[in-house]
Amino acid sequence: MAKFDKVSVLNKIGSTGVVPVFYHSNAEVAKHVMKACYEGGVRAFEFTNRGDFAHEVFAEIVKYAIRECPEMAVGAGSIVDAATAALYIQLGASFIVGPLFNPKIAKTCNRRLVPYIPGCGSVTEVGYAQEAGCDVCKIFPGDVLGTRLVKDLLAPMPWSKLMVTGGVEPTQENIASWMKAGVFCVGMGSKLFPKSKILEEDWNYITQACREALTFVANSKQLS
Repeated sequence: MAKFDKVSVLNKIGSTGVVPVFYHSNAEVAKHVMKACYEGGVRAFEFTNRGDFAHEVFAEIVKYAIRECPEMAVGAGSIVDAATAALYIQLGASFIVGPLFNPKIAKTCNRRLVPYIPGCGSVTEVGYAQEAGCDVCKIFPGDVLGTRLVKDLLAPMPWSKLMVTGGVEPTQENIASWMKAGVFCVGMGSKLFPKSKILEEDWNYITQACREALTFVANSKQLS
């Protein structure tokens, strides 16, 4: 069962504006990365379902978060079917993220009041997701769709809360462009976690990168 309720999770995502997106087959590495993000101010962390036994690694980091990162909402990403969503919810996922919109996942998440953030690539897909009860929709892939989609979507649908993932960079310029367009938050993966830093176990680099990203988001909100 999720540690945090739906409202708390959405507030954590919205208040910080940054959701790190990470996967590693080694649970110890995943724990270190999540802890580094937490120390950098992150309060919502997405672990993606991208490898064999990923759910077992997820179970380990959820238990670790309870002890070492008590205010961290840990979610599961890359979820494309309802059965897998149910598995991760049972393992303690505080939110579910997917690269696509699947109404069956929405129904599964709604039954437990767990936020479902589906991937959408058009205004129509966002509309269908909202009809199914999705409070936040993921614009994916962001680097392909661009800020123009966000701006043009929000014009007729200003109530929409959008998370952009894919190609987001931890720089003032890039983050500011998305925040100015009107996104609710940004999701960042490989650009926040360079492979070289993971191999070097440079956890402090990740902490600093997260801290800077959150500062960029806060600064952009003040200017908008």
